[in-house]
Amino acid sequence: MSLKIAVVGKGGVGKTTISAAIATTLARAGETVYAVDADPNNCLGYALGLPEDVLSRIKPLSEMTDLLAERAGVRPGAGGMFTLTPQVTDLIEDYTVVHDHLRLLVMGTVEAGGGCVCPESNVLRALVRELVDLPYPVILDMEAGVEHLGRGTARAVHGMLIVVNPATSTVRTGRRIAELAANLGVPRIVALANRVTSEAEMHEIAAGMGDIPVVGHLPAYEHLASEETAASAGGQRLLQDIGPVVEALQARLEGSDA
Repeated sequence: MSLKIAVVGKGGVGKTTISAAIATTLARAGETVYAVDADPNNCLGYALGLPEDVLSRIKPLSEMTDLLAERAGVRPGAGGMFTLTPQVTDLIEDYTVVHDHLRLLVMGTVEAGGGCVCPESNVLRALVRELVDLPYPVILDMEAGVEHLGRGTARAVHGMLIVVNPATSTVRTGRRIAELAANLGVPRIVALANRVTSEAEMHEIAAGMGDIPVVGHLPAYEHLASEETAASAGGQRLLQDIGPVVEALQARLEGSDA
């Protein structure tokens, strides 16, 4: 079964870097991988190290306001009503940029004062449902925090990876994310401990996450560039270490009926 996960966590835990490392690892193994940047910061393409000419072709969905409103069925003066099942199959091809085995789809930035994000989130939910039906891995880099879960954009995936680090606040946010994800019906919820510097920190994270399995832990890497992850010395070490994490994720997702 192809790995289809949403990567989530408190801001600053390294979820975009982890998302890029997982997608890169699968792509290097010869799989066609869909990487979905659902974080308004839109950094995943850079973390993947995509060439500038590829990045320049990105058409963020959020910039297509009229199209999104049309697909979401928004009717002016109708109290914000919109259809729950917009047609989006063609958007996957039209808005995906391709580089080797990687396929990147960008949600885009919602500007301050730009109004409700509901149409964009509704279209993203529909896109995720379409992507999950494809025979390829799908890695979603979600926005920080828990707000996106209230909009249900991660409901269709087979599993959720919560990235936490030794800071108590990230574990607390991770537990809250796990609760909301469970309420949405996400079938598999696991955690990854990032920037761990000691066994004591690892034990504290595992205890803090309670019954949420911690599928692995990664150290704090020196010289890990936030952009072009694979090109930095720390990024190369991360890509070596992330392999067992990817295997653990795939093992956890075996038998998922999502």
